[in-house]
Amino acid sequence: MTYNIAIDGPAGAGKSTIARRVAKELSFVYVDTGAMYRAIGLFLIRNNTDIRDMEQVKKALSKVSISIAYKDGEQQVMLNGENVSGLIRTEAVGNMASAAAAIPSVREKLLDLQRKLAQTNNVVMDGRDIGTNILPDAQLKIYLTASADTRAQRRYDELCKKGIACDFLEIKEDIIKRDDQDMHRAIAPLSQAEDAVYLDSSEMTIDEVTKKIKSFYKEQA
Repeated sequence: MTYNIAIDGPAGAGKSTIARRVAKELSFVYVDTGAMYRAIGLFLIRNNTDIRDMEQVKKALSKVSISIAYKDGEQQVMLNGENVSGLIRTEAVGNMASAAAAIPSVREKLLDLQRKLAQTNNVVMDGRDIGTNILPDAQLKIYLTASADTRAQRRYDELCKKGIACDFLEIKEDIIKRDDQDMHRAIAPLSQAEDAVYLDSSEMTIDEVTKKIKSFYKEQA
């Protein structure tokens, strides 16, 4: 029997960073749901799919297979057997992935693929609706959050390190707006699963959060 860890939470809470760390330290597979949407986006672009045409989208999706593999400890995203990890981070692919994510048939396709991964591997999966929708039977569910100020500061520091000019208040406003959108969207809104552990990382380091989640796992495993 496989063991699944679901990590949900708002933007900027550190879900992906923590999920990767936990997966690596427990030798689990980290499932990057965002990368899977990007792979779908790449496929739709390559096939000149008109995403306003639902029948065309459904036909395209019938030809898509996406999986997650690991090479030298690094996640590789496979699209119909092709490693597309280095091709899915462009702005064009990101825009298509975002648009495609609003299409019910795309979400259904990825839901099926993500559940199959979880049925055949010990996984750590992060997102907005993992514990409530994608893996409702996950043995461990974490709702990872942090204050808007903390999340904005993390994003501000990250951008400054890259030499990108930014404004803290604008970042904070964007985060608050994103929270509202995620919590009130029509399809799979962000919410804490009833059986999820609430974990506020505002005053915690990455190491501390990772250690805490591993302790929850050890208590249950």
